[in-house]
Formats: sequence, C-alpha cells, structure tokens
Amino acid sequence: MRVGIGYDIHRFRAPDGTQGEAGLGHLRLGGVEIPEAPCLDGHSDGDALIHALIDAILGAAGEGDIGRHFPPGDPATQGIDSRELLKRVHRLIAARGFAVGNVDATVIAERPRLSAYIDQMRESIAIILGISHSEVSVKATTNERMGEIGSGAAIAVMAIAMLEDEG
Repeated sequence: MRVGIGYDIHRFRAPDGTQGEAGLGHLRLGGVEIPEAPCLDGHSDGDALIHALIDAILGAAGEGDIGRHFPPGDPATQGIDSRELLKRVHRLIAARGFAVGNVDATVIAERPRLSAYIDQMRESIAIILGISHSEVSVKATTNERMGEIGSGAAIAVMAIAMLEDEG
C-alpha cells in the first residue's frame, strides 16, 4: 500500500480571459460541469479537483507531479479536459503494477455551492479510476472568508490517494 497527497489552486478567470474578477462560464470540477459558475484559469480546463487527485496518485506511485507529466506550457495539453489527463495517469500507474484503492478530496471554495454536484463528481472520478463510488470521497468546505479563497477569487483542493500493489 502506498499513499500520496495532492494540492491544487486556481483563480477564477475574468470575462476577458485574464486572471482577476470572475467571469461566468463553465466551471468544471471533478469532471462535472457546473453551469453559470465562474471558470477557473489554467493551462488545461482548470479542474483543480482532478489536478489535486492526479498529484496524489502520482505521488503515491513515486512518479513526481502533474507538471512533470503535463508541463503547463505544452501546446498538446492547452485547454485539454482534465479527465483525459486522469485517464493517462491511471494507465501509467496500472502499467507500473498499481491500482487505486481509494481517493479522498476536499474542495475549499466560498462559491459556488457544491453540495448538489458532489455525487456526480464522485461518480465521474470513480468511472475514470475503475473503482466504486464508495471508494471516492469528495467534500466541500469554505475558507471562512479569509484570503483569496475566502474572497471568492479562487478554489483550492487537497487530495489523498491510496494505491495497492497489484503484483
């Protein structure tokens, strides 16, 4: 058994595509579209939940971090759906003889309210990782209005993954 920790944070994208004041668009967290919520800024789709999970899984496998496998300046991953990145990481760890046992993540955000989307996020992640819904935990909390996250300018995610050796 191996355990890894991941973290990611993204600011909301401004209406003109720059960082700053939030613009409306299609927020994606855990592979789930959240309509009428501000977009997150990022090289890919900005899915901070999946990015934190990727780092946790890669860390548990001793494979570095997301930036090592998917550099932020790589044109091949510009705007890519983060679910595809998670699929690639899943294939990588399977080739190394690991299987995901379970994952747990906490999304830290003042907005939008995520409770209505948590089960969809869990299912999306479970399908990609080939594990049951019960082996994926996603929680949401606020930052008590402190700092950039608390002001509603960003979303952060902490994640942990447990891998089992298939060999």
